[in-house]
Amino acid sequence: MNIIYEDNHIIVVEKPVNVPSQADSTGNKDMLTLIKEYLKEKYQKPGNVYLGLVHRLDRPVGGIMVFAKTSKAASRLSESVRSKEFQKTYLAVVNGHLEDGVLEDYLYKDEALNTTKVVGKEKHNAKFAKLSYEVLEEKDDLSLVKIALETGRHHQIRVQFASRGHALYGDQKYGNGPKNTQIALWAYRLEFKHPVKDEVMHFECKPKQVGIWEQFSI
Repeated sequence: MNIIYEDNHIIVVEKPVNVPSQADSTGNKDMLTLIKEYLKEKYQKPGNVYLGLVHRLDRPVGGIMVFAKTSKAASRLSESVRSKEFQKTYLAVVNGHLEDGVLEDYLYKDEALNTTKVVGKEKHNAKFAKLSYEVLEEKDDLSLVKIALETGRHHQIRVQFASRGHALYGDQKYGNGPKNTQIALWAYRLEFKHPVKDEVMHFECKPKQVGIWEQFSI
């Protein structure tokens, strides 16, 4: 496990692709369980180890995550997420060429199908979604974009780009990407106020230069 930072209050790690953030119906090992096992062994803790899940990444998405090692840290970090002081930046490879911009939509999650779609704001249970992005590089008919996520909706990045004809590379759910290809979405940067220290923390974690990522200068 790639541990990027750890102190008495938080632990920042790289989540590998296709590992769940928390336990799901598959029964596969998840990040919460893996980190608890690491903490239990490292500090030789008896019984259950506390670890707070502050935010999530979709199973196929890899990248940087922070977990809280105390309930106090979990509460404060969760509040920073709600107050939008918790900043998340992603890298993605999308189909086509586009200009830098801002995407604003209302999204509706279909619980039964586990999908999300763009709808009118009058739709019951529709939620406002916003992100901004910068085009970093273009290669053939693909673009590498850096995304600042302002709201954290279900499948938000995937849906907002796909709805404009720029589905993420490898996204079989919202695009027509090649089968058995990893979706090109990576949690690249986190910035947040430390839950105890009066200090703004920022961490970065780049995707490995494999697959579609090796075509770009990251």
